[in-house]
Amino acid sequence: MAGLTDRGRLVLGLAAAVYLVAWGFGSRTLYPVATGLALAAIGGRLWVALAWQPVVLRRSLGREWLEGDDVEVGLEALPQRYPGPHSLEVVERVGRLGERRVRLTRHRQSLLARYTLPALRRGRYRIAAARAIFEDPFGLALAEAQLGGETTLLVYPRLVELERLFSQAGGAAHAGGRVLLRRTAGFDLHSVREYQQGESLRKVHWRTTARRGTLMVKELEDAPHDEVAVLLDADARAVVGESFDAQVRAAGSILRAHALRGRRTVLTISSSPPESCHVASFDGDWRVALELLAAIEPTGGDPLDRFLGRDGSPATQAMELVVVTALLTPSLADALLERAFARRPTSLALVDAASFGPDEAQPLRDPALLRLQASGVPVAVVRRGDDLAAKLSGLAEALAAHG
Repeated sequence: MAGLTDRGRLVLGLAAAVYLVAWGFGSRTLYPVATGLALAAIGGRLWVALAWQPVVLRRSLGREWLEGDDVEVGLEALPQRYPGPHSLEVVERVGRLGERRVRLTRHRQSLLARYTLPALRRGRYRIAAARAIFEDPFGLALAEAQLGGETTLLVYPRLVELERLFSQAGGAAHAGGRVLLRRTAGFDLHSVREYQQGESLRKVHWRTTARRGTLMVKELEDAPHDEVAVLLDADARAVVGESFDAQVRAAGSILRAHALRGRRTVLTISSSPPESCHVASFDGDWRVALELLAAIEPTGGDPLDRFLGRDGSPATQAMELVVVTALLTPSLADALLERAFARRPTSLALVDAASFGPDEAQPLRDPALLRLQASGVPVAVVRRGDDLAAKLSGLAEALAAHG
């Protein structure tokens, strides 16, 4: 689409006004001025129409970006016919960051430019189709066209390396100061059959035996459950500042530590709708979980204890549960204690959301938190500015305990 700019229309209007004044007052000296102004506007329009050539836009995002990085976006416009324009302005809308205007200049047969998105936060950024604007040297006329398709930029959370985990400090075996994460296996009841001579009476299914009047034994099949579930609380009501980003970093670091050790894990997020991702191996499924962590937003509305109470939730079926939240309610503490008392490993990573606010927050003295700690449930409290690796590995508490 080509046409005059606001400046070009103003010049053309001025030419008409000068011509009317010259005609009204009989001033011949003003006719050349009016003619020159009109020719300038019309000439700019013709120049744009002749110089403009369709171009193909290519966008490069470079390497994998982590939160806090200055993201560089490269643009390359290739004219479909030579020579094409010598410069071009491209307008891109980058998600919630708004518009970016970039001028591309000729480099051999293509037009090149780069721009920087400084210190991006974790998230999914949708870069909409760009709009190319080509103007004449005096800005009197322009041609405008849509270039390229949409691109998605993922900025991943900045995870930390964990040699040990706070959740294993109490019950796991130690060797050389390192935690040995245990492997477990689960078996599901597949069917029942008649008892055969010599089989252990421990396999007898007594309820079916009583109903049929003959000994029946359980037929078990190896159907291992997820060993560890990492439950990320996405309740929007608990978010203060960048507290949810801290939750994502904590959940991702814990999940990564278990996946690297070969444990079957599942990431469950209490968003609306809920999201989950099973990680059977670090090489295969970890990338999907990382992309989910990069894009997730706090959209949940249900309390976490109600989420844990749902039948069939991957978080409740796993043998070990790690909860990452910024809102510890008495009912959630009751749910975690009930699970811990049933000898099902349970731990809590609590992000102190108040510390991410504008005012200085006091250390947490929550009665529910004290109940969990007194009952032996492993707890890691993360505040703004803390060393996340030290908190999630339990080193900070260990050093404090030994003075």
